[in-house]
Amino acid sequence: MQSSISKTVFGETPEGQIVDLFTLENEAGGVVQITNYGGIIVSAKLPDSHGNLGEIMLGFNDLDSYLTKNDPYFGAIVGRYANRISHGRFVLDGIAYELATNQSPHHLHGGNKGLAKQIWTAEITGKEGQQSLKLSYISPDGEEGYPGKLDCTVTYSFLKNNELVIDYQAVTDKKTIVNFTNHAYFNLKDGGRTPINDHLLKINANSITAVDSTCIPTGELMSVDKTPFDFTTLKPIGKDIQAKHQQIGHGNGYDHNYILNRKGQELYIAAEVLEPNTRRTLKVLTTEPGVQLYTANWLDIKGKNNIDYQPRSAFCLETQHFPDSPNQPSFPSAILDAGETFRSMTVYQFGVA
Repeated sequence: MQSSISKTVFGETPEGQIVDLFTLENEAGGVVQITNYGGIIVSAKLPDSHGNLGEIMLGFNDLDSYLTKNDPYFGAIVGRYANRISHGRFVLDGIAYELATNQSPHHLHGGNKGLAKQIWTAEITGKEGQQSLKLSYISPDGEEGYPGKLDCTVTYSFLKNNELVIDYQAVTDKKTIVNFTNHAYFNLKDGGRTPINDHLLKINANSITAVDSTCIPTGELMSVDKTPFDFTTLKPIGKDIQAKHQQIGHGNGYDHNYILNRKGQELYIAAEVLEPNTRRTLKVLTTEPGVQLYTANWLDIKGKNNIDYQPRSAFCLETQHFPDSPNQPSFPSAILDAGETFRSMTVYQFGVA
């Protein structure tokens, strides 16, 4: 079997815009579906240790659900600034910018629409057997309060070894801030029917950015040693998820940025996951300095195949710059200058153990 990308109609917006669904199949038989609405990864079906394909990602069956339900960013491209910005404010070159406080009192994931609720222009690129899905969107100057026209490109490639590669690029005509991620919700066992507490997780990070009660970084880099946040070796996600620890209380579970033990800009293994029943595995590699572990702490919605998604039905590993970096000078800078090109890459490497 040769890899391929096919296109079907996913639905139509109330304004009459047609939205497409792209099905990426590889030589190994894996199937990933992506829509150009928000660049959402709608579905990912990967083999277990017996070769049986199964859904490993949360989402909805149809476009209407993404448009009308209180979608928690299932599988979406998130930006212009992923994660939180304190009180929706930042200053750049002496100019104060005001953003939507869509998770009051803070700005979350790019605002009221952000990139996650835009229709992207889609193009199938590459030659037969080595095709990629290239999505493009131009965010105008001032959209969601951000400065500069931002020309965004996200390319998805599903390789024969069951690697899903996400390549982000952006160019601005005015100094701005950029922080993209994908908000995939994973459950390697059964696509969200049961909790992910037994999934074994390792994160290559010795510290997190501690947060206050509203999940904004305090500036403290907190060691994970001897805390519930220690995933330096494989550990069940649920083992310490209800521990009596202030940071766990702030997030109602895990909703924290891990500072990766990395140097340079090359791809780095941020995290590894093993699901003990199906033996499915996931490695997350990234060029980003951080990864947000989120354990779907507030999830309560009916998803695809009529599944009732509940808290702990999934985990997210959102590769990123740190939350609130524009207001935290000691954090890695998220500033993009005019004419420069923002580049970032994340790889989801699926397998079996």
